[in-house]
Amino acid sequence: MDTRTDDFYPTRLERPVPSFERKDPVIHSQGADRSNGPLSESELEQYERNGFLVFNNFLDRETVQRFREDLRNYEDDESILRSEGTITEPGKQEIRSIFGIHELSDRFDRLTRDRRILDMVHQLLGSDAYIHQSRINYKPGFNGKGFNWHSDFETWHAEDGMPRMRAVSFSISLTDNNPFNGPLMLVPGTHKTWFPCVGRTPEDNYQSSLKNQELGVPSQKDLDRMIRENGIESATGGAGSLIIFECNVMHGSNANMSPWPRSNLFFVYNSVENKLEQPYCGNRARPDFLGNRTHTEPLVPIDSPDLRETG
Repeated sequence: MDTRTDDFYPTRLERPVPSFERKDPVIHSQGADRSNGPLSESELEQYERNGFLVFNNFLDRETVQRFREDLRNYEDDESILRSEGTITEPGKQEIRSIFGIHELSDRFDRLTRDRRILDMVHQLLGSDAYIHQSRINYKPGFNGKGFNWHSDFETWHAEDGMPRMRAVSFSISLTDNNPFNGPLMLVPGTHKTWFPCVGRTPEDNYQSSLKNQELGVPSQKDLDRMIRENGIESATGGAGSLIIFECNVMHGSNANMSPWPRSNLFFVYNSVENKLEQPYCGNRARPDFLGNRTHTEPLVPIDSPDLRETG
């Protein structure tokens, strides 16, 4: 496959090539705009250094309970279970992920527009933003499978056509995330380096990769080196915790071998100045619920949204 001349981050290649330093800033706000937001300079430095931040008790218990009630209703909704955006565990009917979660109810949509979140998004991305992707990841007790080590940007770049590293994920825990139920694990500092991956992307790769990603993951040699150099951190915390992580930081999670289920919300914000182009792997674009191309207008913040209200 020929590499595009406008591709700053080549991947899905025929043969291995060395990793290299990212070509984009980690924090896109500059000068006075950098300090014009809710994140302190210390938090910005931590994000720039590690690629993620964790805040406990972002949502209170009552609000979390309302979201969990919504999710239980979705599990019994046949139209959602049959939707293409609902991914089940390999060989089973247990839900693994539901995509487009902010389009299922006003409550989820209001949360994506919460000023507390959007002010941080604007501070990190240096621009207005829109929802690139939203999802809920489930890990039922004993049966929830893991997610292989990966950079989200690698897939968004190759299969969605996201040109530059100017996106950020906000994950909110709807259950306690403890060391035993498969919490998010991150390799600090890896967002600063681009690790090209090997392998041609088949059409509709998402239909299998969302169940078990094998393409677009670093080599074991690269993983061994990056983990030995940087270590691994687990994002554990109580229900209502918020995890902010940069689009290129390496992350994954183990299977849930405990009796305690784990559910996390994910909202991916992309800069309005970084809208999707043609996929860099050369295939047709993935569906909108994975890479939004339709509703890319800037999100308008909502002051103190009522997240307990029905809907």
